[in-house]
Amino acid sequence: MNPLEQKIADRIRAEGPLNFETFMEMALYYPGLGYYTREAARIGRAGDFYTSPHLHSLFGAMLGRQLEEMWQLMGRPDTLHAVEMGAGMGYLAKDLLDYLKHKELYPCLAYTIIELNPSMRRNQEELLREHTGKVSWASALRDLSSMRGCIVSNELLDAFPVRLVEMDDELSEVYVSVSEEGHFIEVKKPCSPEIADYFAGFSIALPKGFKTEVNLRIREWLQDISRCLEEGFVLTIDYGYSAGDYYSEDRSRGTLLCYHQHQLNENPYQHIGEQDMTAHVNFSSLKKWGEQYGLKAVGLCSQGPYLVALGIDEVITERYGPAPDPFEMARVKKLLFPQGMGESHKVMIQYKGKADPHLRGFSFRNQAGKL
Repeated sequence: MNPLEQKIADRIRAEGPLNFETFMEMALYYPGLGYYTREAARIGRAGDFYTSPHLHSLFGAMLGRQLEEMWQLMGRPDTLHAVEMGAGMGYLAKDLLDYLKHKELYPCLAYTIIELNPSMRRNQEELLREHTGKVSWASALRDLSSMRGCIVSNELLDAFPVRLVEMDDELSEVYVSVSEEGHFIEVKKPCSPEIADYFAGFSIALPKGFKTEVNLRIREWLQDISRCLEEGFVLTIDYGYSAGDYYSEDRSRGTLLCYHQHQLNENPYQHIGEQDMTAHVNFSSLKKWGEQYGLKAVGLCSQGPYLVALGIDEVITERYGPAPDPFEMARVKKLLFPQGMGESHKVMIQYKGKADPHLRGFSFRNQAGKL
């Protein structure tokens, strides 16, 4: 066993089996040893996965453009706060700030990155040195005071620890234990009331043999956002489905996946601390729970249509002129086309405040009403 596996095993022996959410949290976030908190954490082509900011800098530029629109809709406040969670190496922040550097919004923008990993923060500080004084760091949303602006995340919620459930004769929850030989094994326990309430709240009845995930951390996250966001937006980009699609018969084994050195697997009990674990997002839960905390869903659509409606063609012309390089455009297309991230990744924006904002990015397609 590696040191993290030993710590998990010791905790199980001391406390009894852990629910999968606790196991996943330790595997990903245990201080200094978890996948996202270890010194050697890397995201991108040198790591285990890469995201839209690694495909092309125009992705960050378009989110900068989105912040410009939000600023205008909010009456151009003297300070617009942008808070990014799950910033990784900092590429999204750099591309966004580089785009805005010569725009009207830039002097009014205060950019904060929420980062737990000291090593990752040092990498971000180095990458963003051209924007020194514009960017600050915090360890948690709860460290922030009341603000007006936007909470930004790209592929954050899929890395929240999840509960695992399985339907036999009745709904059971999956726990993680240790065998006599020292291997991690799954055991089942009766389902807790909060999980039963979750499925009842979305009118979901799982058939026998169905195994899937429940992400309850999203609710806590939305509550923390509502506490610090006086007025503004929540911009979430991730892969996922509505509740009806998430728990359809097509996904009877759930969506939990692991990534190790760019290789996909379905075994969370290997490479612990050295592989990523993800589960798709139930966007219906963002809408339902967000409304409980004063966050109205104003838009949801796939990443490709969103970026096109937001005017990516205008930004391409602004940056490259009327005849952009074909190689550059081939990379941009991966952000837009279904074969890349254009369909798998969804963009959802929620709003807290008294206005009724209509955002350009959802002018082609808006599926928020179907959640």
